[in-house]
Amino acid sequence: MRIVSINTNGIRSAARKGFFEWLAGSGADVVCVQETKAQTSDLNEDFRPKGWHVAFCSAQKKGYAGVAVYSRHAPDAVHDTLGAAEFDDEGRYLAFDLGPLTVASLYLPSGSSGPERQASKDRFLAFFEPRLQAMAHDGREYVLCGDWNIAHQNIDLKNWKSNQKNSGFLPHERAWMSRVLDTHGWVDGYRRLYPDATGDAYTWWSNRGNAWANNVGWRIDYQLVTAGMASRLQQASVYKAQRFSDHAPLIVDYAD
Repeated sequence: MRIVSINTNGIRSAARKGFFEWLAGSGADVVCVQETKAQTSDLNEDFRPKGWHVAFCSAQKKGYAGVAVYSRHAPDAVHDTLGAAEFDDEGRYLAFDLGPLTVASLYLPSGSSGPERQASKDRFLAFFEPRLQAMAHDGREYVLCGDWNIAHQNIDLKNWKSNQKNSGFLPHERAWMSRVLDTHGWVDGYRRLYPDATGDAYTWWSNRGNAWANNVGWRIDYQLVTAGMASRLQQASVYKAQRFSDHAPLIVDYAD
């Protein structure tokens, strides 16, 4: 099973850059999209290609956030709320139940635009942590794909020393991710496969300066998995041959 996670920074923009042509030949079974920046009513058949079961969860605010899931197999159930209006209204979670497995597209708030957004991000972390703890022990297997907006370790970004006071690499954010992985039982799929990878692991590059050209990136897109799915990990890669947004697709293969 191949699962892809990609923040498109606008699914219509990504489509113009060839995203759906790439998707058709990607070999993916499930694709989780973040930051669709579109209302469901605005997405015609071009965004619902044949052979895929698709659902969208849009933010109430137009042109903002939003997530989607594409699956080759029909889901047994679709979940599009977390139970907190602040985050559900921003379209931050969408999950497909596929037999005993749940695959979710998750878009954590970014705090980089100022204190108000950082406060919202911190509220999300506080709200979501006990949910993650419960999910890890509810008897289902999970793959949580998403833009987590947190670089966990020093090796997860190029300029870690100069970013220690910036959102996405703040000590309390990194500690939160450590608790999720070390205490609550989740596994970072890419890191389990490649514990020492640096530049090849980056999934996001600022549009400022020459970040892409110089590979001054961050690894903030993850597939966090439960123990059963961790045992099925085979290989992972970040697709960089084409650019669909400021993020790159994270591709992970799991044994059937």
